[in-house]
Parts: sequence; C-alpha cells; structure tokens
Amino acid sequence: MSIIRTADPDEVTGLTAQLYEEDLEDLGYVPAHTRVMATNPDAVRAYEALIGAISSGLGARRYELVTLAAAKAIGSNACRLAHGRKSLSLFDEDQLERIARDHHDAGLSDAEVELMDFAARLSTAGSASMTDDDTLRLRSVGFTDREIVDIALAASARNYYSRALHALNVEVDVPPGLSTRLREALTAPEAPRADADYP
Repeated sequence: MSIIRTADPDEVTGLTAQLYEEDLEDLGYVPAHTRVMATNPDAVRAYEALIGAISSGLGARRYELVTLAAAKAIGSNACRLAHGRKSLSLFDEDQLERIARDHHDAGLSDAEVELMDFAARLSTAGSASMTDDDTLRLRSVGFTDREIVDIALAASARNYYSRALHALNVEVDVPPGLSTRLREALTAPEAPRADADYP
C-alpha cells in the first residue's frame, strides 16, 4: 500500500473534488490510483488532455489495444483491469479475454496485432534497441505517419502512468463489471512466446 496520504471524498475541494466525483459517477467509488495521482490534480488533467489528443486520432479501439499491450508488458494489473473494463464497450467479453491472454490469437487484424506488438516492445527493456524496422512494420500494415507517432505516444503515456503507480506502490483496485474469468485473464502474467518479436 502506498505511503502517500490521500483524502476521502468528503475532504477534498476544487479540482481534486472534480476528479473524485468523476470516478464516483463512473465506478461508484474512488480507486486508489485516482486518490494518489490526484495529489497533483493539475498533472492528472494534463495527462488526460494528452490522452485525448492521442486517442482522437487513433480511435478508441486502437488506443485501448495499445494500452492493454503496454500495460501487460509493464506488468501493470491496475491499468490492465481499468482498461479491460473500458474495453468491454469495444469488444465482447470472449474476444477481450482472448486479447488479454494472447493478442496473436484473438481474431484481430494484422494491423492491430502489429500495433500491440509495437506497444509491448516499447514497454520493455527492448525499447532501447528499437529501429526503423519497428516503425516500418507499422507502415507496412497501413498506418500513416501520424498514426505511428500516436501509437508510440499512447504506449509511452501508458508507461508514464503505470510506472508511476508502481513507483508509488499504489494498491490495485478491481473495477466493477469484470467477470472472474476476464479478471483472471487480465491479471495473468505474460507467457513467453518462442516466436515473439519483442522481449
């Protein structure tokens, strides 16, 4: 549990109160990650603005696929669970479970598999050895330069947020609306792949 002291909903004011209220309306409670990150509410709003600028070009489906892949590679159960819940509006539960377990065998398009592979590679120690070949693979499946930049930004932004939660030892909340089966798929450790193109 994080050592960061956080406030209860009836103790906050201003922008922090707005952040809390948004989660109360959406989830019915204020998760640990909101409580901790809202210690600097301006940074939270700036992050949200960045995500809005990125996801508006990629679209919700691609943005969530990048996010799920990056969060899995980082080992962020908090972000996998939160975005798994969000992704239920984009995928049926069976496909989302398959994506969570192995996106290579989940009925995704070649372009979607490539963007998830790219996001995963960026989110590991392998990012230091990425080359033009990585981005050319995205281009080869039809992504524009703007989309390639946005994929990289989306994965990098997930690294920023997820790693901050790790660094601050933020408790993992399980959002409502996730079946036991889907929750287990989202929190299962990544299995090594003999044919993986990323570490």
